[in-house]
Parts: sequence; structure tokens; C-alpha cells
Amino acid sequence: MSARELITKHLDLWTGAVTKKSSSGRGSNGKFELTGVKKLRELILELAARGKLIEQNLESESAESFLARLKEERASLEEKKLLKKRRKPVAALSTNNLPALPANWSWCQLGEIAFKLTDGSHNPPKDAGSGIPMLSSQNVNFGVIDFERPSRYLTSEAFEKEDARTGARAGDVLLTIVASLGRAAVVPKDAPYFALQRSVAVIETPINSEFLAYQLIAPHCLSYYDTHGKGTAQKGIYLGKLAAMPIAIPPEEEQNRIVQKVDELMALCDRLEQQTSDQLEAHETLVDTLLGTLTQSENATELAENWARLAAHFDTLFTTEQSIDKLKQTILQLAVMGRLVEQDAEDESATELLKKVAMEEDRLRTSGKFRRKRPTKFGTNQSAQQSLPSGWALAPLSQLGRFSGGKTPSKSKSQFWGGHIPWVTPKDMKTQKVEGSEDKVTQLAVDEGLELFPENAVLFVVRSGILRRMFPTAVSTIPCTVNQDLKVLTPHLPELSPYIQLMMLGFEQFILHNLTKTGTTVESLKFEEFANCQFPIPPFKEQVRIRKRVQELMALSDQLKERLNQASETRCQLAEAVVEKGLSA
Repeated sequence: MSARELITKHLDLWTGAVTKKSSSGRGSNGKFELTGVKKLRELILELAARGKLIEQNLESESAESFLARLKEERASLEEKKLLKKRRKPVAALSTNNLPALPANWSWCQLGEIAFKLTDGSHNPPKDAGSGIPMLSSQNVNFGVIDFERPSRYLTSEAFEKEDARTGARAGDVLLTIVASLGRAAVVPKDAPYFALQRSVAVIETPINSEFLAYQLIAPHCLSYYDTHGKGTAQKGIYLGKLAAMPIAIPPEEEQNRIVQKVDELMALCDRLEQQTSDQLEAHETLVDTLLGTLTQSENATELAENWARLAAHFDTLFTTEQSIDKLKQTILQLAVMGRLVEQDAEDESATELLKKVAMEEDRLRTSGKFRRKRPTKFGTNQSAQQSLPSGWALAPLSQLGRFSGGKTPSKSKSQFWGGHIPWVTPKDMKTQKVEGSEDKVTQLAVDEGLELFPENAVLFVVRSGILRRMFPTAVSTIPCTVNQDLKVLTPHLPELSPYIQLMMLGFEQFILHNLTKTGTTVESLKFEEFANCQFPIPPFKEQVRIRKRVQELMALSDQLKERLNQASETRCQLAEAVVEKGLSA
């Protein structure tokens, strides 16, 4: 099977292998990792580097003869002192473990075809604020060099000193060799003067520099960097090891044809990538629109019609992890709006429930266990402004229980730390139940004023950078203490805790986008406004029905997500298998 057949026969696989994005980089659109297209790019580069991308012309000058000419040319330039002699000879190359190449190709080492191989400044000058750009590895991406956002600027005098070391010119290959290893690009003809930091190597070569740049980012070279790189925090590869790296060399005219074919196929990848991204974005917009009709329905009849419309296309709508997450959020919103289960006229109303809460509050106040400030009046949230379902009532959270906060015991007093009592911070609020914490405090810390909260308390993160995108809330399953970034609601009736938490999940977007937050680096929810904002409260029996229905639907959603993840993993494995088959053919 030819390279073109290998690529075109599996187009559905390349575009269908999509995973949730975990990092930025080529082949992603901001939320998704286009894994199939990424694998296709790798396959193209590796086929190119192994001589399997285009047909060979056996009448061409062999790579062995080509390399012999380069060796003579190098010796002549060194004799004329137009080229520096290598400080150390490159160790002999063993081809025992290297893939077989076409008959007229040859393996060599990078140092053999590099007439210049050096890195940038190890002690860069101070930033001049303006002038000539000095680039770091952040400025070198796959095939692209960013001259607009350099790491610093140099004066003309500083540049002359640095340029004497690297002398990067048009046609040279830049390669990142510290931190993010293995990004390569060719210096364009219209490039401005620039200098380099040590995280970038510059390679001058008499072979086709585009061909070399493509091979330097091919999987076998990336594997070499990973194997021979040193360091932990910032991995880097020494120039000596770089010079010894195996490079596959085709005849000179074939180098040019390979570059043309790679350019053509990479353009195809770009089109596939754009097409897939557009489809994913359109799918996401459609999901948002149809789910939005559910929460915006004005009555039960309209909700039923909108749900029927969505259900008719369920199999085509909920095909990604993101779409299922949005479905789950919509389920929560419908639940707290009273649209998920039917009302029962025989249920004791929420008004009566709130009276019981007030009676328990009075009892606690009389016993001296509770003191509540007069609540400040704040506007009702937008969702609650809609007509309340039958039997529901509006109430602020501060009416449902006692709010309190935490603090950090003195770090200088070791007797406060290392005990058995959980001390909960935002990093422990990753699940909807708090069953422990990374840090523990002693009973002495509690005796000295750190409040111990009971089981079934509702914990809220009110100060954290995470408040830009989510509002963590959890119910304690054990007695615990908290730090100052959390607030705790201890309901007067403990049986209300599960629904209060569910209600916060359902109104998460309202809390994040409509309630006042202060701070920039670390945002804080204006707590008094949050505590006294009114939320719709259903009758207790309906709360139980809502919670049960939500649990059922969430379980079904998780099962669907698991099947989708398995299918996605299978597609990615198939893409990997096709790559391996193509390379072994």
C-alpha cells in the first residue's frame, strides 16, 4: 500500500480519533486533542525519514556519494579556515538497531552534515527593552519562528558579541534543546537579525534544510532526545550527543521531492484539522442551543416538546465527553428549577419545612448554641425569579443553618499539627464528599479556637483561583476543621444537607457569574451576598425524589461517558496500529 493510500484510506480514522485536550500544541483546537490528525502528521514525517513516502529514482546519485562530496567540501573549507574544525571527532555510528533504508540512502550522524552546530548564549545580556530580539525555545515552534515576542532585546554591541557565537542566518535550522526538546524550524529569508539563548541550537547544513528540519521532529529523533536528554526540572541534550544523533540521508534530488510531498501532505492535515475543529465547534454550539431550550422552557408543555426534540437526536448530540458534561449540568439545573420530577400536592410544603427550620433555630438560640445576625437583603437569583413550582418557597442559605468559617493554626506551633482531625482546604474539595484531608490538626488546635464542624455540614470554597471556573462544594462525612478559604453551613436540620449541596451544583453558573467576587490573582466570593441570596426550596419529600432522580440520570450519563471513552481509546489505538503498520511495511 502506497503512502497516499495509507493516508486516504483511513481518513475517517484520522479525523475520528479525538480526545479531551490535556495540553496545548499542534493538533488541538482549545478543548479537544485531534489525536488522529496528530498521529497522521507523525506517520508522514516518519515515512519521509525512512524513504517510504515517495518512489526512489535509482538513477540518482547515491547518498553515499553525496555524503562523500560533503566530506571533501568540509575538509576544503576547514583547510581554507572558512569553517571551524570540530573540537572532538564524532564516535562511529552503529546501524545495528536502526531501521533499514532504501538502497540508495545512507545513515550518518548529525555532526557529519552540520557545518555549524552550536547553541545560544549561556549568560545572556540584560534586557535592553528594545533593539535586536534574543530568542529562546519558546520562540521556536514546529516550522514557525516567533520574532515578535522575544525573551529579551539586545543592544547592537551585545548582539555583535552574541552573533559571533551563533551567527544564525537564513536557511539555518533552529532546534530547541532545553525544556521542550525537538521543535525545529528553518530561518526564513526575510528574518531580522536575532540572537539565541542556550535553549536553542543553530544548525548550518549543506543538505536541504527543510528536509533536515522535518526529520528533526520525526518520532525517531524525538525518541533520541528523550533517551539522551539529561536533567529533571528542565531536561536538555548536550551538543555532543546531538552531533551523534543518527540522520537518514537520501540522494540530494530526492530530498527536494520529499520536502514537496511533506508540504503537500501537511497542508492536507491542516485542512482535515480545520474541518474536524469546525465540526466539533458546530456540534458544541448545537448541544448548547438544544440544552438551553430545556432550561428556558416556560412551562411543562414547552419543556416536554423541547425534550422530545432533543431525545430524537440523542445519539448524534451526546458523542463527546464535553457534551455529556453539559447534559449533566442541565440535569442539575432542571432539578433545582423543579422540572425534573412531578410535584405532589399531598407533600408538606416548603413553607412548612422552613417553619420547622425556624423552630429548630429558636431552640438552638435559646440553648445558647446559635446566634444569627439580621440578614441583609439581596436580589433573588435570576432562575428563582421564575414562577416557583407548587409547594416551593424562597429562602436564603443563612435561614437554613449556621454559617461559620475556618482559619490556619499557627505554623510555628508544632503541637497544633500532625493530629487525627482533618483540616480541609480547597485542594481537598475535589469530590462531593469530604472523607479526609491532606493535613491534620490536633485536639489542642480545636481547644485553642479552631472550630470543629460535625458530619453533614456543607462546605463551600469561597476564596480560590478555581472560582473563575467552578464552585466547589461538599458534604462532610466526618467531623472536620477548615481553613480560611472555606465557609461552612451547618444546617439546623441535618437531613437538608444533601439537597443544599445539589442546589449549589445546579446554581453553580449563577453563583460564578452573577454574585459579586473580589480580588484578581485569588478571587473571593462576597460571602454576605452569597449567604443571603434567596434560592428556591422544594418540599422535603420532593427533595428526596429529586435527589434519587438525579442520581439515576448521573449514573446513566457516567455509563455513556465511559462507553464513549472506551470507543475513543479504541480509535486512538487503531490510529496507532495503522501508523505502526505503515512504518513496518
